[in-house]
Amino acid sequence: MKKNLLTIALAASAIIYVGCSSDDDNSNSQETVTKSDVIENYANIVYQNYQDALSDAVELQTAIETFTANPTQENFDEAKEEWLESRESYGVSEAYRFANGPIDDENGPEGLLNAWPLDENFIDYVDNNGEVINGGIINSTEDYPSITKDLLESLNENGGEKNISVGYHAIEFLLWGQDLTDPSDFLTGQRPYTDFVDGGTALNQDRRRAYLNICAELIIDNLTYLSDLWAPGGTYRTEFLALEEDEALQNMYLGITTLVSAELPIERMSVALSNADQEDEHSCFSDNTHRDIILNLEGVINVYNGTYGDISGASLADLVEEANSEFFESTADAIDEAESKVDAIYIPFDYAISGGESSTEGQKVSDAVNALLDLGANLLAGASAIGVTVNG
Repeated sequence: MKKNLLTIALAASAIIYVGCSSDDDNSNSQETVTKSDVIENYANIVYQNYQDALSDAVELQTAIETFTANPTQENFDEAKEEWLESRESYGVSEAYRFANGPIDDENGPEGLLNAWPLDENFIDYVDNNGEVINGGIINSTEDYPSITKDLLESLNENGGEKNISVGYHAIEFLLWGQDLTDPSDFLTGQRPYTDFVDGGTALNQDRRRAYLNICAELIIDNLTYLSDLWAPGGTYRTEFLALEEDEALQNMYLGITTLVSAELPIERMSVALSNADQEDEHSCFSDNTHRDIILNLEGVINVYNGTYGDISGASLADLVEEANSEFFESTADAIDEAESKVDAIYIPFDYAISGGESSTEGQKVSDAVNALLDLGANLLAGASAIGVTVNG
């Protein structure tokens, strides 16, 4: 995501609260939550979330290996179900992106996990208006005689940001194929399982199987890396807990405000709606974009409220409540509104955006975008109330 977009979005959100008082209207109350408690609880949440994502990725890998060893329709369907399941735990983890943490640093694995949009022809054959073009890494046997982990990792985003070779969306494309159907048909991509059967449809079925297996393995590698860094005693967790408290809180706020004020509403929703093009939606092959949106918002709320699964502890919300009850209540209302507007988006998302911004369903997407931006503004106001400045 481009930094200037974030700066504009955060600045615009902050304007809403320029005239609001940030005085501590609870200054005489006894503080019950410390900033260090909030920071420690956040580290626990991040670690557990990455552990869950890793566990789900192992289930996905198992299903993919079962399918590639015995490519049947039943095993194909199971692999797709496990992909959808794996996105549940990963989707909420995106609240830790943009937080100056290890996933997005110079050597971070985010681009190897969740990069999009994806140029399908960079990976495999595509149907171009009825003409099948047998291109991509899988079909380039002379350029790439062997499909290996090192090769696929090195080719990711090589020559262009849409040249995505690995990650969740590469697996999604391999399992579902292009979604060439009209949104009104309410169908996902229709790749046949026989693309992976020797002597079946398409070419290079053995290379396609190898490619799919390697992509699953790389997800395990990268989630293991993140989980280890955030584990108790892990390198990054130790570094994070040693930060000045306001810097750690700033990083936490930067992660959630960037996601809810720019990345999700603008790049992932508004662009797709403005173009009315399913190619611009996040999970365009499986039509799972509605879950991406819901889970991203859930991740933001988890961080703010200090909750995840069985974890519930000191939170940013607690600090805001102690500092300024008005901002606390306003943010709680903004969370409810954002959840309500996101839940109102028509499923699948490609149909919701198909009529553009002026359509009935498109207006619901616009309403959700505005609710997310308003939530971002409230989060920024809360940050200011506790003395944390969020810079994009």
